[in-house]
This record gives sequence, structure tokens and C-alpha cells, in this order.
Amino acid sequence: MAERDRLLAVLIDLDGTLMDTAPDLAEAANRMRADFGLPALPAARVARYVGKGADVLVHRSLTDRMDGEVAPERFVPARAAFDRSYHAVNGRASVVFEGVPQALKRMRERGWQLACVTNKPQQFTLPLLQGAGLASLLDAIVCGDEVQHRKPHPQIVLEACSRLGVAPAQAVMIGDSVNDVLAARAAGVRVVLVESGYNEGESVSSLAGEPGVDAIVPGLIDAARWLDQMTS
Repeated sequence: MAERDRLLAVLIDLDGTLMDTAPDLAEAANRMRADFGLPALPAARVARYVGKGADVLVHRSLTDRMDGEVAPERFVPARAAFDRSYHAVNGRASVVFEGVPQALKRMRERGWQLACVTNKPQQFTLPLLQGAGLASLLDAIVCGDEVQHRKPHPQIVLEACSRLGVAPAQAVMIGDSVNDVLAARAAGVRVVLVESGYNEGESVSSLAGEPGVDAIVPGLIDAARWLDQMTS
């Protein structure tokens, strides 16, 4: 492997990759729906709506449609209601996936810099990672409201590379969805997918063979092992 392509950094998605956050997101979405006189949705359905940031989650959860969109005069109070509710429950039922701390430590031992790259707003991301004990294992945390364009746009991935001082070819993105694939591929970053997450309700196995997808593995610890093998 050429020096310019040597792996120096690992960029990792949050929701569905580092942690199972669907229970808290579903609770917040359903509290928002209750404010509008709407019945609760199953947590598994709300999990399908995760992946493209809080704004999209609010639109989808309020309309109960993947392509749902509400008018601005309805969206603004809905987003405020969601934020209030998520502040109240963020981290309460979310759990770190099995093997994640060990995977992060294993990657750090290899000398790789680690960054969490998430569409989740900073006000929710930082307390969540700190409360879960993961923030101290990361060199950078890049959130969706710190950039103009969220995943699947490559800007947030390129911002993470910039903060870590590495070229895109020297990084790999580990995520759980097509949004991670599209963002990383457009940024020129390699991609490993985990099967632990959401991917808008679709199996990530459907992405096998897609350009830029280097591997699909069960979870983050498996991704760490795969990277070990590929770089040894």
C-alpha cells in the first residue's frame, strides 16, 4: 500500500453503529406526535426513519412516511417539540453495542485516529457519547449541525478528515447505511458497513458489491478485526 493510501483514521457513524439509539428516538418522536394528537408509532418503524438528520426524522415521523414532508408552519413547532422530548430522554434507553469499547481501544492501539461522524445535532451527540463513556476514546466528533450539508453529502466526511489532518484516501468510514456509503464514496473514503444498524429499514446486505463498499461485517468489533487483517 502506498504511503499516501496508508490507513491513518477511522470515521465512525453513531446511530446504529456505535449505539442503538432507536428506543430514545422513538420515544421522542412519539411524544412529538402526541403533542399533535397523533397515536404512537412502533419503535421499529421510527428506526426506519433514522439516518438523514433530525429534520428528516421529524418530517417522516410526523407523516409516518419515508418521503413525508410537512409545511413549514407545522414543521417548526414539531421540531421544537421533538427537541424538547429528545433532551428529556436522550441516553435513557440507548445502549452501546456489544464490543464497541473494545473495538475503539483496539483501533487506537493500532495508532489510528478515531472520529465520530454523525448527522445528529451536537446538542444531543456530545451528552450521549459522554454519558456512554465513548467520547474519551474519540479524537474528533463531527455533528450534522456543524456543516452545511449532512450525509449522504460528502461534506461532513471531508470535514472529519480535515480535523484529523488526513487525506480521504487515508481514512475509512464505518457505518450502517447507504447514506454512509454515498457520503464516504463521494469523499473518496473507503467504507465498511455493519449489520447492527438501521439503513432505513433495508438490509445492508443489499449493498454488497456496490462501488466503494469494501466489506460488510456484523458489528464494530468485526470491523476492527477486518481492518487489522487488511492492514497487517
